[in-house]
Amino acid sequence: NLLAASLSRHHSDRSVDFLVSSIDCVAMFKRFDSSNDVSTSTQVKSSVQRGIKSQITTSHPSVTEEILDAFLPKKPPLVQYKIGPHLMLYCKQIEGSGNGDEPIFFQHRDGPILPTLKFVHKYPLVEFTKVTVDRGAIPYLLGGANVMCPGLTNVGGEMPADSDEGPGLAKGDGVVIYAEGKESALAVGFMKMSSADIRKKNKGTGIELCHFIGDGLWDTEEIN
Repeated sequence: NLLAASLSRHHSDRSVDFLVSSIDCVAMFKRFDSSNDVSTSTQVKSSVQRGIKSQITTSHPSVTEEILDAFLPKKPPLVQYKIGPHLMLYCKQIEGSGNGDEPIFFQHRDGPILPTLKFVHKYPLVEFTKVTVDRGAIPYLLGGANVMCPGLTNVGGEMPADSDEGPGLAKGDGVVIYAEGKESALAVGFMKMSSADIRKKNKGTGIELCHFIGDGLWDTEEIN
């Protein structure tokens, strides 16, 4: 991949890994077809599942361990599907289904574990870490474009407040993306810069998109 090679030559920090990861991730999900793109599946060990839950509660403090236990019980265990060389899709067995598994979270390389939009919509009272973009950003989001800083700082945009202790959102944090005037989430991604830097600089890419309404993952009801 020429872009990845070029980036690696000029940068060495973790943000570059995130950037290349997300480019691969959004491209994969844009054309994702579970009948062709899933290579292997394995049941997630209980110790690994505990680690996944820990990462989720760290990234989304309002999602407590008790809430996760209700949605992700130990039995039946999660099933991990490998997609391409670096993407993992975590699924739970669909109730009443013999073989079908429902995608609920995904992770690319060492990036944050992110919820699928179907899972977010299914449980609207579960408070994942979120941002809101202004109305003008909606068509770009639905086309799979990244969120630019003004979409978060314009009237209608919203991010967690910053404080003297630190930014409301740190660089690399995973977020669920809502839009002004819309009740349901439109996309999922991770912060390319902190919320404090977005407010200060107000230019460039604020959020790298990974998954959005209308992509291949959104169109996937279950994986067999």
